Amino acid sequence: MFLTEANYYSQEANQEYLSVSQYKDFCGTMKQRGCEARAIAKLRGEWVDEITEAMLLGSYIDAHFEGTLNLFKAKHPEIFRKTDAELYAKFQKTNDTIQMLERDEMFMFYMSGEKQVILTAELFGAKWKCKLDSYLRKRAIVDLKYVKDIRERFFVKDEGTYVSFVEWWGYDIQAAIYREIEAICSGEERLSVYLAAVDKKKVPNREIVGFAENGTDFAPILYEVEKNVPRILQLKAGEVEPVRCGVCDYCVATKKLTQPVYFRDLIEV
Repeated sequence: MFLTEANYYSQEANQEYLSVSQYKDFCGTMKQRGCEARAIAKLRGEWVDEITEAMLLGSYIDAHFEGTLNLFKAKHPEIFRKTDAELYAKFQKTNDTIQMLERDEMFMFYMSGEKQVILTAELFGAKWKCKLDSYLRKRAIVDLKYVKDIRERFFVKDEGTYVSFVEWWGYDIQAAIYREIEAICSGEERLSVYLAAVDKKKVPNREIVGFAENGTDFAPILYEVEKNVPRILQLKAGEVEPVRCGVCDYCVATKKLTQPVYFRDLIEV
């Protein structure tokens, strides 16, 4: 299947190709555990995640840099007030943030590459797809991120340590895989990967976030991905039964009670 802008997010494309979003659905991130049952339900069209305001804000700023903002506005009338057809305040603020970014020469340089470039490649025995926000050929891969607070720390209970938004949301997984896909497609050396990050604070902060040039940040990630891909392919092929996490919205919405739960176990799920 040849991927285009029109079919990139189609159910057929998602079944044939693996993506970082799918991978995180199956295997999770530091923020949220994966759920095989939910991931399969999404692939089958049986479950659609709620589109949150945060997601809309991120898509709004993405659309601006893609040059498709008018189309985005037409597709999402919910971002306008019904009384006077003006943008809701948070989207107005995003416009102000965009203007600030456009005055920053370094930020705009990193966002000056080819937009929404679709790449596909075989990696770890699976066909992968990805879209690059800003592709500076032979120089860098840049992904735009609109986050709550660039400097926010997140506590990872299992590891007893704090991490940045990059690891919390699994953006390091995305960077590692995009880097590999691009190298396979180009047949050249692996490029540097950056996150062009801006936050939603009252006075928005912005940074170009990089990773180790020698790939040491990505080695353990790719090791885990390679280890997990075979089961994901088995799940997508229907060869094994998906495991329910028991706590995500999909599992809660589709659960069937079978026995009482001990009260002390309520906070250990």
